[in-house]
Amino acid sequence: MSKVAGDPERAINGLLSIAQLLEEPRLARLYTFVLREGDVTIDDIVAAVEIPRTTAYSDMGTLVDLGVMTRDEDQKTHTYSAVPITLTADLDGDEYTVTPTLIEAVGRSPHDQDLDLLLERYGLGKLAAALTYAIPYANGEMSERVAARELDLQQAFAIAVLHALRDVVQDMETVDPYFEDIRNARDQPPSAED
Repeated sequence: MSKVAGDPERAINGLLSIAQLLEEPRLARLYTFVLREGDVTIDDIVAAVEIPRTTAYSDMGTLVDLGVMTRDEDQKTHTYSAVPITLTADLDGDEYTVTPTLIEAVGRSPHDQDLDLLLERYGLGKLAAALTYAIPYANGEMSERVAARELDLQQAFAIAVLHALRDVVQDMETVDPYFEDIRNARDQPPSAED
């Protein structure tokens, strides 16, 4: 992949890589695990993420091919490192930045009924919107009741989603180098759909 700044090929390949992480929770989970842990080996991955060794090798190969992971082959036991990624989309002035925190939320969805149901029923856009409310909620800047009301979901379900995303926010706040770029609903609420 070309490394020239402003290279359209690199930009589009990056967009597609992020899209694949957002569509495949297992890859998303693996990516953010390595981002949190730093340099890891396949043995580290198999032990912590509890996936079969062949799946770990295959998925890590996919992540390397996507350009979101690097593999150090200088030693007999290869180590992998995550490449911090970000993508900002601007649609008619409505801007949203995808960072590893949203990717972490997607990665947790198969293991969290509330996040899984949110994605299944309402889609990735609603998860991104919920994350914008989870940030001020997790930081004590917005009450649970207000954040849940603004999500326009059934109250109990919205609260359950906020609780799940609070854990994501707390786990990723110090790990995600682009955390400050995520829209915070306290500062800039998502715009209402027409």
